[in-house]
Amino acid sequence: MTRVACLTLPFLSIERLRRLEQPAGRLEPLLAPSTAIEPIDDDPGACSVPRGGGWRPGARWARDGALGGRAPSQAELDALPAHQRPTMREMGRRSEHADHPFRTLPGDDGGRAPPARATSSSPMQDQRLTWANLWGSPMVLIARTGQKEVIAAACPVAISLGLHPGMAAAHARALVADLDVRDAQPEADQAWLDRLALHAVGHWTPTAATSGQDGLWLDLTGSSHLFGGEERFCRRLLRFLARLGFSARIAIAGTPGAAHALARYGGEAITLVEQGREAQAIAGLPVAALRLAPSALEAAARFGLERVRDLYGIARGPLARRLGLATVQRLDQARGVVAEPIIPVVPFEQPQAELRLLEPIGTAETINQVIGDLVNDLVAQLQERRLGLRAAVLTCLVVDGGEQRIGIGTARASRDARHLKRMLAMRVDRIDPGLGIEAMTLSAQRVEDLQPEAMRADLGTGDSTPDLAPLVDQLTGRIDSQGLFRMGLKESDVPERATRRLEPLATPSGWPGWKRPARLLARPEPLDRVVALLPDHPPRRFVWRGSTYQVTSGEGPERIHGEWWRSAREMWAVRDYFMVEAHTGERFWLFRRGDGVQADTGDLSWYLHGLFG
Repeated sequence: MTRVACLTLPFLSIERLRRLEQPAGRLEPLLAPSTAIEPIDDDPGACSVPRGGGWRPGARWARDGALGGRAPSQAELDALPAHQRPTMREMGRRSEHADHPFRTLPGDDGGRAPPARATSSSPMQDQRLTWANLWGSPMVLIARTGQKEVIAAACPVAISLGLHPGMAAAHARALVADLDVRDAQPEADQAWLDRLALHAVGHWTPTAATSGQDGLWLDLTGSSHLFGGEERFCRRLLRFLARLGFSARIAIAGTPGAAHALARYGGEAITLVEQGREAQAIAGLPVAALRLAPSALEAAARFGLERVRDLYGIARGPLARRLGLATVQRLDQARGVVAEPIIPVVPFEQPQAELRLLEPIGTAETINQVIGDLVNDLVAQLQERRLGLRAAVLTCLVVDGGEQRIGIGTARASRDARHLKRMLAMRVDRIDPGLGIEAMTLSAQRVEDLQPEAMRADLGTGDSTPDLAPLVDQLTGRIDSQGLFRMGLKESDVPERATRRLEPLATPSGWPGWKRPARLLARPEPLDRVVALLPDHPPRRFVWRGSTYQVTSGEGPERIHGEWWRSAREMWAVRDYFMVEAHTGERFWLFRRGDGVQADTGDLSWYLHGLFG
């Protein structure tokens, strides 16, 4: 089930300028209900609650003269039946219960109705008063077409005074004396709308597109439930724009055309149309809601066709002859008879090179030649955008309709054409051309910024550190990409937890000052028949993997405690590590579980954990 939302900002140009002029504070939307201005009483009078405590002078018990005009005592109140005891509010106590200050505010979901507002004589007067308080005078934006100036956008007060887009600016100045006239900025408005579309792609839906010069299309198919439903999503979206100072309307329907028509001509802030009822929903809208050309609108007015429902009873042939074939298409798109695709906004245009061949190819030589042309085209795009390639995919379209794909990755961002050609050539043997390849595409799946580097004073003739990135790329091209790595440090006291894999070109840092073996076993291996003096002496003899070793020298111990925050079993665990040299010349890294004194620190068993040299 397709669900498309159309968001329109009818006063985008005006409100964008307003937002620029008033950056601080929260800006109220133009279409918000107006409020009557009430006088504020700055002098509330003397405090009715004296500091000495007691009863307020205006308490009902004291005012009515109950109990002889005196305040009742607590004993007298307790003597009364429960249903006759006065409430704390009636008694006028200072400790009376007060409502929570935030309880009267509307909820985030907009479910509570706003507080009642004072009514004015006319809604149009209220709207003019609100705009006058914000801007001081009506405002219009003009655009120049040749030697003529016409109104491109008008604020609500200017529209209420009879001004409208398309009117001559000289006529507007003659009608309204205090008119604020400014130049329209369509490029800036479109740029702001594009930024809103990119925000929508990242936060609301992956498919968003601009709808004209004042709105967006949002494909909500399968994503509205993430926001609690369509109605809740609409309320959240309108509140988001209201915080930015923009008024908006939104409609959701099964077709983009119906959503576009209802958002601009429906008259409601939120319009939700059930699937399959688009034709009934737009029947009462004017013909202009179908996005027709001016010539078609003039023809419709000449034939007396004012509403969309008037077009339903006309046959396709006469309707196309009178209003044009585009009118029939727009009508079918709005009702869902003809599909109307939404071209989404792409946050980042992926660099890509494509070649279609006149004849299918299948040999390695011809494939390498085409790859060279693709790499040259892709490198030109990367240079223009100052990007470097980190991962690329070569797609080969075979004659029978299948696809063959190979991928490459670089250890460092690069746009060296010769290096990229060499890497792709190493993987050409993985392509099965079949009956022949008729098209090839090379796309950069991952890119990074790669700015030009300044040359040194010796112009590169002196000694410099060689770049290992090409070597790493060639090695990873011949072996598994996971087989080449560097060891880095991880924050842990236990040796088997203190290392991790890093990228081949990463620079390890933070190595401890203690000596560590060149080879660390994945898991410590137990030793048999160990002879050692307790508690601080290295072993004199041990058996490992069936071989007996006599220790000629040793160094240690290095005591390592267990990580009690990881496991309760390591609360008192202790390891004593020793570096020993056997009679064969081999050097080992051994440890004993326990400190040799406390039994709960370990069972005094020995293990081999690493080898030096």
